[in-house]
Amino acid sequence: MRIFDPHIHMTSRTTDDYRAMYAAGVRALVEPSFWLGQPRTSPASFYDYFDALLGWEPFRAAQYGIAHHCTLALNPKEAGDPRCVPVLEELPRYLVKDGVVAVGEIGYDSMTPAEDTALAAQLQLAADHALPALVHTPHRDKLAGLRRTIDVVRESALDPEWVLLDHLNETTVKEAADSGSWLGFSIYPDTKMDEERMVAVLKAHGTAKVLVNSAADWGNSDPLKTRKVADAMLAAGFTADDVDQVLWRNPVEFYGLSGRLQLDVPVPDALHEGNSVLRGGE
Repeated sequence: MRIFDPHIHMTSRTTDDYRAMYAAGVRALVEPSFWLGQPRTSPASFYDYFDALLGWEPFRAAQYGIAHHCTLALNPKEAGDPRCVPVLEELPRYLVKDGVVAVGEIGYDSMTPAEDTALAAQLQLAADHALPALVHTPHRDKLAGLRRTIDVVRESALDPEWVLLDHLNETTVKEAADSGSWLGFSIYPDTKMDEERMVAVLKAHGTAKVLVNSAADWGNSDPLKTRKVADAMLAAGFTADDVDQVLWRNPVEFYGLSGRLQLDVPVPDALHEGNSVLRGGE
């Protein structure tokens, strides 16, 4: 079984997680840039973080046989902080990097005018750079947030077919599907969706344009939730081909719109006396 986790925050995970993910079948992932849990105080902290997503994390993932890609953006949680807004001006120099397969996470947290501005600006950046967009739908007042998101996408220069609407659930899946965008579902131990609910959605709406992710981060989350959804699908009567479509081919097709997916990544040999960090050489 091959698995592509299209939304997971490996910056917050250990190397043991990489090992466990590989053993479960994960061979590729996308790490969206996001809020780190504590407000950033300057744009420079974003740039160090972006550099890590483009350099250190792909190196770390490759040591465990996993191809790492990222999406970059000013995230919704910090889009209203005037200390962070200058990031929008610097994003173009990052969006041309090979490892960047979408603009994201963008979208809404509290649905403020500042978030409106940041979302519209970053959808334009995605269109300008021929990149798809990963859109975070809000955790509060989700249906209203989805409808507002769809309206902004329709007003943008980016085709809805190039947009992934993430963190969906049973209340939002139909309108999201009707919008023409791709459908993302985050599977969590206690919040968002779980395996059984995800299988029920797949039975009702089918497997086309559906992406399932773990969205694992520092909170109570599980980087193996993609595999658990795959196992639940098989137990519910879905075929191995259905599983491959949802857990591999769909994320490959969506992020492949960027033209930047590199799924065959050689394991780096740049070790130093058994350590996993290259510390210099002759």
